[in-house]
Amino acid sequence: MDSFMAQIKSMAQSLYPAPPRTCTQELRLHFLHNASAAACNDGSPAGYYLKESKGSRRWLLFLEGGWYCFNRENCNTRYETMRRLMSSKDWPSTRTGTGILSSQPEENPHWWNANMVFIPYCSSDVWSGASAKTEKMDFVFMGALIIQEVVKELVGKGLGNAKVLLLAGSSAGGTGVLLNVDQVAEQLEQLGYPGIQVRGLADSGWFLDNKQYRRTDCIDTITCAPTEAIRRGIRYWNGLVPERCKMQFKEGEEWNCFFGYKIYPTLRSPVFVVQWLFDEAQLTVDNVHLTGQPVQEGQWLYIQNLGRELRNTLKDVTASFAPACLSHEIITRNHWTDIQVKGTSLPRALHCWDRSLHDSNKNGKAPLKGCPIHLIDSCPWPHCNPSCPTIRDQYTGQEMNVIQFLMHMGFDVQKMAQQQGLEPSKLLGMLSSGS
Repeated sequence: MDSFMAQIKSMAQSLYPAPPRTCTQELRLHFLHNASAAACNDGSPAGYYLKESKGSRRWLLFLEGGWYCFNRENCNTRYETMRRLMSSKDWPSTRTGTGILSSQPEENPHWWNANMVFIPYCSSDVWSGASAKTEKMDFVFMGALIIQEVVKELVGKGLGNAKVLLLAGSSAGGTGVLLNVDQVAEQLEQLGYPGIQVRGLADSGWFLDNKQYRRTDCIDTITCAPTEAIRRGIRYWNGLVPERCKMQFKEGEEWNCFFGYKIYPTLRSPVFVVQWLFDEAQLTVDNVHLTGQPVQEGQWLYIQNLGRELRNTLKDVTASFAPACLSHEIITRNHWTDIQVKGTSLPRALHCWDRSLHDSNKNGKAPLKGCPIHLIDSCPWPHCNPSCPTIRDQYTGQEMNVIQFLMHMGFDVQKMAQQQGLEPSKLLGMLSSGS
């Protein structure tokens, strides 16, 4: 296997010769020159980490995630406990790229040679805010403006020569991609670069505005139902949503555009959606807390239904990758190449998507045979896909297989087999193999 990877690496390097110094994994920090136009919550300058790849005309801009805050109280708490998500004062001068930001072909088979940009999240507004500092406000929320300033600065650093710009992001950054991808395309057009193909890659940012398992009052970020948190946030941040989405809803209902299945049909840029069917952040806001205690039947049915609902919202999404796993975020994880849906890995699916966009630009051909881009697991339980990331027992740290995990959650094999009209032994076999 190692020699196979070595062959791939030497083949990739011969196909894309790059000067030796670009093989460093380090991305360097640049603060924005125009800090007043785009600052972090506390007014410190926003910025980005860049690793250039001379000769490459592909650019990957990654939006970091990390929840949000939507009123003075929970923003103050966030500032005390998670300051790096609200201030640039302690950012390190370099970062190492991992997953899709890695410069190693073994870890990042198709994008390793791109110009890499990591934009740290310090606006707490799901990358939507456009508010300046006022007497009344302790914090500024400039997420949308930060993206615009970064793009403006990068144009002078080679982005102007790009063929493809992939705006990617995870969690709140994934939702940020949906909210900003068309705006970036329009901005580049206005700056005189209409030829750059702008695309989006939204990872773990496709949330549902569903009913919580147990309704709780909107006290803090975790207990507040997603719709209510965004409704409050959008006013607090002076949040921007794309005009085409805004027009679909009444005034005051712009919060709808933060939910993937509602904004996606209004987007002009191609977007690839990566979403775990059982996303841990979604379960958290829905008040399903998997603490290692056996799950009650109501929770179990709710979790299965969540997978069904999510699957349903993705059926018309042209390019999607949705494994039946309990997890959150994937594209910057080192193990992102290991996860498969129906025998296809995520890097392979992204490569197929790249090729399909390239071909359709040329001659509108049908999708490539053997190169699928719509990959959604159909098995109904968390971790019924055998390539899911390893689950560990929260208390012992021991790795668990699927059957151990389900039994740990209080899964009743007899009862579930009965519901599915199967023999218990057949069901256990299916679970082990992930079918």
